[in-house]
Amino acid sequence: MKVGIYTLGCKVNAYESEYVVDLLKENGYEILPFTEVCDIYIINTCSVTNTSDAKSRKMIHQAMRRNPDACIVAMGCFIEANKKAEMEGVDILIGNRDKSKIVSLIEEYFKTKKQIKNLYDDLGTEFEDMEIHSFGNKTRAFVKIQDGCENFCTYCIIPFVRGKCRSKKPELVLREITSLVNHGYQEIVLTGIHTGNYGVDLGTDFASLLKEILEIPNLYRLRISSIEETELNDSVLELLKNPIIANHLHIPLQSGSREIMKAMNRKYTKEEYLKKIETIRKIRPDISISTDVIVGFPGETEEMFQESYQFCQEIGFSKIHVFPYSKRNGTAAAHFPNQVAETIKKERVKKLTDLSNTLEKNYMEKFLGRKMEVLIERSDSSYSIGHTSNFLLVKVPGTFEQEEKILVSLSEIQYPYCLGTVSCESEKKQETLVTNG
Repeated sequence: MKVGIYTLGCKVNAYESEYVVDLLKENGYEILPFTEVCDIYIINTCSVTNTSDAKSRKMIHQAMRRNPDACIVAMGCFIEANKKAEMEGVDILIGNRDKSKIVSLIEEYFKTKKQIKNLYDDLGTEFEDMEIHSFGNKTRAFVKIQDGCENFCTYCIIPFVRGKCRSKKPELVLREITSLVNHGYQEIVLTGIHTGNYGVDLGTDFASLLKEILEIPNLYRLRISSIEETELNDSVLELLKNPIIANHLHIPLQSGSREIMKAMNRKYTKEEYLKKIETIRKIRPDISISTDVIVGFPGETEEMFQESYQFCQEIGFSKIHVFPYSKRNGTAAAHFPNQVAETIKKERVKKLTDLSNTLEKNYMEKFLGRKMEVLIERSDSSYSIGHTSNFLLVKVPGTFEQEEKILVSLSEIQYPYCLGTVSCESEKKQETLVTNG
């Protein structure tokens, strides 16, 4: 049977969808683009914002219209957040548990043709083991090491839909990464709902896992998808000295206003955040640090927004992912007074996004005239594109193999790309390889 799958949301969802694709292929299913007419459609949903909810509903209905006779599978956070709702036309509903049972659930549906609801009041304390052996893009593979969050930031629905912190056993993480590296993946991205809290349920910690991963032979680059300021402890910072760890960290800020930080139930102060960034930059002077910021949180005045804006300016992030506050039923902030008008949120999003664009270009300009190693991810007839360790997106003339590492002299910004030419060192290295070959 033919299957189309659509993934919304975070890197964890992307990993879980890839795992589902692997399972289906192993069991004889044919994977087609979601836009094709299929026998089965799987929508891996997201519920982090109201927009995510709307997009999840839209993709479910789109699949129903494309083939009214298809089996519709909806899984993930949107389903978990709305498990008491009637979902007419959806044949299989899975929350954030039992995604690994997708094949047996599909088989059961085709036997009975009755709606299946695999939903639980409690997601439990056991990590649902998943292991992938391939990941679409041949240069970068995600590895999910952790699930769940217990921070309970007042704006966030995720602890309610992802459950308690649960970690993959270290030996399984190491086995999966080793297998992916042996299959030619040059870059591994560690993902989780609360990645830096890894091991809290296993009597270990994130730094211990990192140390073991860094000893895996032939691992070229290890990227951490997102980590909280509070989890960048001395042990993790010491490991940042290892060049295998990518020269980029995504450290969510959410607000630069003292009062809003406190109202959000963030676990650090402005001073602590700034001090941590300064410490990181002493270890890695050229590091790219990106972040998330929410604007229009309940009670955010213009003065508080300006405080947040100026703090972002002071930090000098390489990129800011800006989100308007989204009221999520079931969260504490949904009941806070002084909800901010949508028009004001839009204005603040634009102002902070403009700042992000300026900061990003400023960061890119620092590297003009320098030689940077680029891991090639894709090529067309005349250009090749890839990322540096510090996540600069680089475009160079010439066709290079996927997974190839080349040294590039950066010369110009053509946003979102840094343009450059292959340096003489790379050309000499290629000539040597050809001669020796």
